[in-house]
Amino acid sequence: MKIDTILHATWIAPVDEHNTVHHNYSIAIHEGRIHDLLPKQDILNKYTSDVEINLENQLLIPGLINTHTHSAMSLMRGLADDLPLMDWLNNHIWPTEQKHVSAEFVFDGSLLACAEMIRGGTTCFNDMYFFPDETARAVEQSGMRASLGLILIDFPSAWAKDANEYLSKGIELHDQLHGNSLISAAFAPHAPYTVSDEPLKRISTYAEELDIPIHMHIHEIADEVEKAVSQTGKRPLERLNELGLLSPRLLAVHMTQLTDDEINLVAETGAHVLHCPESNLKLASGFCPTYKLQQAGINIALGTDGAASNNDLDMIAEMRTAALLAKAVANNASAMPAEDILRMATINAAKALGLDAEIGSIEIAKSADITAIDLSGIENQPVYNPVSQLIYSAGRENVSNVWVAGNHLLKDRELTTLDEKSILEKAAYWQEKIKP
Repeated sequence: MKIDTILHATWIAPVDEHNTVHHNYSIAIHEGRIHDLLPKQDILNKYTSDVEINLENQLLIPGLINTHTHSAMSLMRGLADDLPLMDWLNNHIWPTEQKHVSAEFVFDGSLLACAEMIRGGTTCFNDMYFFPDETARAVEQSGMRASLGLILIDFPSAWAKDANEYLSKGIELHDQLHGNSLISAAFAPHAPYTVSDEPLKRISTYAEELDIPIHMHIHEIADEVEKAVSQTGKRPLERLNELGLLSPRLLAVHMTQLTDDEINLVAETGAHVLHCPESNLKLASGFCPTYKLQQAGINIALGTDGAASNNDLDMIAEMRTAALLAKAVANNASAMPAEDILRMATINAAKALGLDAEIGSIEIAKSADITAIDLSGIENQPVYNPVSQLIYSAGRENVSNVWVAGNHLLKDRELTTLDEKSILEKAAYWQEKIKP
C-alpha cells in the first residue's frame, strides 16, 4: 500500500496504558493520521512511501501539549524578574499591557511563542490572553494545534470594555473556529479575584451549552486565598463550587494552596489540575501537591505559564522540574516516575482539553502529532531507558523533528512554516518599544 510518510525510529513511546517502549519500530502516516505502528520490517513489507525517514538513536513520542500559557507575553520575557506575583502583576505586567497590548502585539508575540514551542517539541498549547483571534491567526500560520482562551476579566482592556463584550467576542470567535480541525476554544475567566459571580455563572451555563472547557488560575498563592476568605468568608474553590464551576470541564491552573478536603472535592467533581512548576518556583507561589493529587485520582497536566514568568515555553525542562519537585514535596523518590511525567505532558493534557480521542498518544487512527528526540549525543549516552533519558537528561535542543497532523513543522531543527528572521526582527522591534 502506498502511504504518505514512514518514520523509522530506534525507540517509540506511544504512551499507552502499559507505558510500552517499542524498539526498532516504525510509524506509517497517511492523510494526517497514524495508519499503523509495527516493527520496522513489517512496515516495510506492508507499505511504500516517497517520504521515508530514518531516525536512528531517536525517540518518537506524542507531540507535547502545553496546557497553560499566555503566548503573546513572550514579548515580555525577562521584563520584570525576581519579584513576587502581585508586585510583578500589579506594578509591572498590567501597566505594560495597558500601554502596549494590541492586535499587532498579540499576533507578533504569538508567532514568537509558536516558533519557540515547535522547536521545543510542543505541538499543541492551551492559551489565555487578549485578542485570541490574533493568536488564532498566528497558530494557523504556524500549523500548530491550539485551544484558545475566550478571556474574561472584570476590568476593561484593549480587547473588551466589560463582561458582556468579553463574552460576546469570545462566543463569536468560538463560532468562527467551528469546524477548524486544529484550533478549538475554552472559556478563560482569569481568576477568582478578577472575575465576579455573575459572569462566572454565565460562563458555567455557556460552557455546558457549547461543550467546551473552563480554563482558570485558581489557588495560585496564599495571599489570594487569604484575601478571598477575608472578603467573602470563603476560600476560592468553595465559592467556585457553589457557582457550579467545579466539574470535568474545569481546568484549574496552579493549585498550590490546597487542603486535603479540597483535594477530595476536586477528585469528586472530576476537575483537572494544570501544573506549572517553574513559574510557581520563580514567583515563589507555592508547591502543587502533585503526588497527593495523583493518589486521589485527579488528572494532572503540565503547562509552562507565560514566558514573562517562566521565562521559557520549554516543556522538556518543565517535565524534569515537575518530576524533581514532586519527589521533594512528597519526600518520596519513587513519586511521579518518568513515565507518569510524560503522561502529564501528553495523554493527560489531551484529556484535560477534551482532545484525547485525537491526540496525546501514538495510536492508530489518531492524528499524527509526533515529536522526535535525538538521544545520540554524548550528553545522553548511554541510553538504558529512553523515557527516563528524556525526562532527566535531554533538553529541547535535542528535538530534531516535529509533525502536526502529519505536516512536518520542524525538519532537522529547521522551522518549515515560520520565517525565523522575520520573527526575530519583530521581537527586536517590540523590545525597543517596551523597554523601560
